[in-house]
Order: sequence, then C-alpha cells, then structure tokens
Amino acid sequence: MAKPLKVGVIGLGVGERHIVGYQAIDGVEVTACCDTDPAKMAAVAERRGVPHLHKDYRTLIADPSIDAVSICSYDDAHVDQAVAAFEAGKHVFCEKPIALDRAGLDRVIRAWSDSGKRISSNLILRQSPRFKAVRDMVRAGEFGDLHYMEGDYIHQILWKITEGWRGKMDFYCVTYGGGIHLIDLMRWIAGEEVTEVTAMAAKKVTRDSTFPYPDTMTSLLRFDSDLMAKSTTSFAPQRRQIHTLNIYGTKLSFENANGPARLYRGDQPEDEEVFDVPYPAIEKGDLLPDFIDAIREDREPIVGARDVFEVMNICLSAWESADNGKAVPVARVV
Repeated sequence: MAKPLKVGVIGLGVGERHIVGYQAIDGVEVTACCDTDPAKMAAVAERRGVPHLHKDYRTLIADPSIDAVSICSYDDAHVDQAVAAFEAGKHVFCEKPIALDRAGLDRVIRAWSDSGKRISSNLILRQSPRFKAVRDMVRAGEFGDLHYMEGDYIHQILWKITEGWRGKMDFYCVTYGGGIHLIDLMRWIAGEEVTEVTAMAAKKVTRDSTFPYPDTMTSLLRFDSDLMAKSTTSFAPQRRQIHTLNIYGTKLSFENANGPARLYRGDQPEDEEVFDVPYPAIEKGDLLPDFIDAIREDREPIVGARDVFEVMNICLSAWESADNGKAVPVARVV
C-alpha cells in the first residue's frame, strides 16, 4: 500500500470540519493542527485525535513529513500562509478568498507556479447535486444558447461583519467572502470566462455600526460569448438562506428555490416543470476527497488552480469597479 498522506490544518473554526473530512478518507492522517487560541486548539485536538499542536503556522509548515495543508485561518492570513506552504513544498487547500488584493494574489500565483504543487479552494456549491445536474444539462445543449444568469448570495449573517473577526480586519469585501461562491458557480456552469465587470456597493444596513466597508454589493458580468450575469451579495436579508441561481437560455430556463426548483420551456403554465434534484445536499468537507485524489493521481482537482485564481481575479475586478465607478476589463491571470 502507498504510504499515508499526512495533512496539517491551520485555523480551527471551519478547520475542524476539514479535520473530520480528511479523517474520513482512507490513507490520510491529520498529524498536526494550528490555531492562535491555545485552549481552542487543545480542545479540537483532543476531540479529533490530532497528535501535534502548533501555535505558529510556520512550525507546522516546516514539518517535512506533512504533504498537504488546509488553510482555514482568518482571511487576511491566507496569502502569507499559502506562500509559506508552497515554498515548503506542500499542497494547499485554502478557504476562500485566497487573497484580499492584487499584490497578494500575485504572490500566491508565483509561489504556486514555482512549487509544482496542487491548490484547491472550498467553492463547495460545485458539489451540490442540483447544480451539477444543471451544469450537465447546459453542457449537453439542453438550455440552448445561454444569454443571462443571476447568482446571488443571500444570507442572514450580518453579525459576521458587525461582531465577528471579519469586521476587525483592515479590509473586508462581502463579495470576496460570499458572492465568490455564486460567481464561481456561474463561471463553472457556463464554461466561459468573464471579460468585463461593472459593480456598485453600498453601506446602508451597517451605517450605524463600526464595520467600515459596504455591506451590499452588486456586480454585472460579461462573459466571452456576451452572456450577461448579475451577482448580488447581501448579509442582511430577513429570509431563509438560499443560493439564488437563475439561468436563462434560448431553449430552457432554470430558477432555483428552497425546495423544488423549476424548469421553463416557454411562458405558459404547461411549459413549467418541477426540478427536484437535491439542494444544497453538501457538507463543508465534500471537496477534500477529490483534492486528495488529485494529489495522488497528479491531476487538477475539481476546483483547480485556474478556478481559484480566476474567480479571485473577477472579485478583485468587481471591487475595483465599485471603488472607481467604472467598468473594469478582466484579463486572465493564469
């Protein structure tokens, strides 16, 4: 049998779910974890049976026995930790966003390129059975020519920016933390690249809070074929969470919902049908088995390097557009 793959996990909020996910994979051992909170780290390590504890991520990464690292720390630590991991010859699975500015993204891309290692990120909506089925239908031509999409991150989690660590960072963008999921999903389903983005942002719901950045952001995206898309991120709606995804083609349209979705083949009642493929039907660690298989098989993961870097590039372009009040062309970064 091949020797076990050894993994270290940095950041033990969502990182604990990574530990559980890795431990469910045959031939994978989580041998080390790291967190800046010693009490939390000790509790998680005891609960999950992780033998080696590190308060400093550098000592975890320096361990030559570790093959891969999951980075689940605060967003503003991702760049330094990913670069250090690549420089130490580790494969990297990083929670989104991979970076908060272009300089950081460029650093990660250079370190990854020099390392020859794999990178993936937790863009988990790709694993939802409903969205996978829609993508297959698009690729099979059942939708005809796609001409418009909507992918909105609508989630009642305002406390995460008004009370949690996100609001304490030097910079935070709700699209980087939320909308990135839907932007990635639309790019993946369409099988096209974004060429231009125009965005607007507003700080209305949090105007009386200490959170200094916009709480709502809307981006308009133009794809290669002139397919248009809209993505709004809001952490404040009074409603159930839903990943809004509406896809409109010349032959077929899809509109997501909590419960059964709908397909439309025309504008009459008889043209509507129920689409009851399970949604969301995903867990935080669902992409980890494929990441491990990609390392073992020396191939790109489901969410590969180009996906990780290009969706971040789109989100950075959206912030630049909102900040400068003009459309921004999106050039490829890898």
